[in-house]
Amino acid sequence: MERLSGLDYAVHDFGDLNFHHLETDEPYMDVKFPRTVGAANKKLCGATSRAIGAGHTLVMLGGDHSLAIGSVGGHAEQCPDLCLIWVDAHADVNTPMTSPSGNLHGLPVAFMLKELQDKMPNIPGFSWMKPFLSSRDLVYIGLRDVDPGEYQILKNLGIQYFTMRDIDRLGIQRVMEVTLDHLLSRKQRPIHLSFDIDAFDPSLAPATGTPVNGGLTYREGIYITEEIHNTGLLSAMDLVEVNPVLGASREAVQATASLAVDVIASSLGQTREGAHVPMEETPSVKNDTEKLRI
Repeated sequence: MERLSGLDYAVHDFGDLNFHHLETDEPYMDVKFPRTVGAANKKLCGATSRAIGAGHTLVMLGGDHSLAIGSVGGHAEQCPDLCLIWVDAHADVNTPMTSPSGNLHGLPVAFMLKELQDKMPNIPGFSWMKPFLSSRDLVYIGLRDVDPGEYQILKNLGIQYFTMRDIDRLGIQRVMEVTLDHLLSRKQRPIHLSFDIDAFDPSLAPATGTPVNGGLTYREGIYITEEIHNTGLLSAMDLVEVNPVLGASREAVQATASLAVDVIASSLGQTREGAHVPMEETPSVKNDTEKLRI
């Protein structure tokens, strides 16, 4: 709140959403807590849709990445032509049949994609959810821990993605040029940025649930957000997977949270040169000769 207010934004806090954890929520096809997570996302979807419908640029703070089902879904209700940039170590596009763990935070993109509609069973808690995103309207950045089933989905659907090896090979500037050209060359449209803090290297963001070595540097991560801001098309963003419980020390928690705030502020216009007040010309030296005569 303080950082964004310093960027001359009028910041409105819609408050926390309280989610009810069902006492009996049996797994479905090994998917854990489907009814609880489904109800939470339905609530978030409505809140997101109302906020964006009221004209706000939305920041959603998670939580795990399953919450993107609700936040991107609610955004799509207001902006059906949106495109999605998913910055993450993981593709999160498993179906219940391909998921090694059954964790719903590994499935959110599969719920969204129209092309996977026939691959997704009717999971309890998600009857309200209908796929809304075409595979060509999605780009991944930062992948380095992709499950075998996810790899097949990425290849079969021709989804544009950049692994950390691609970033090493091409450089982050070229990655962002290709990303934005891929999503915006046909037409200018709203961007949803879904940013998992584990996209960064664990040395920078240790307090998270599924860290993977070899992640983004600070400069690469901030460059991604700067370029998205510079389009003028960012409509909503998620910042997820900051988990203070998992920090080994107070310093680890603080470093991860501070990095998350930097990502959000950069996405919304904070520059590395600093925020500057517009000035038409450099002030002249005031003439004090009259004072000297006196």
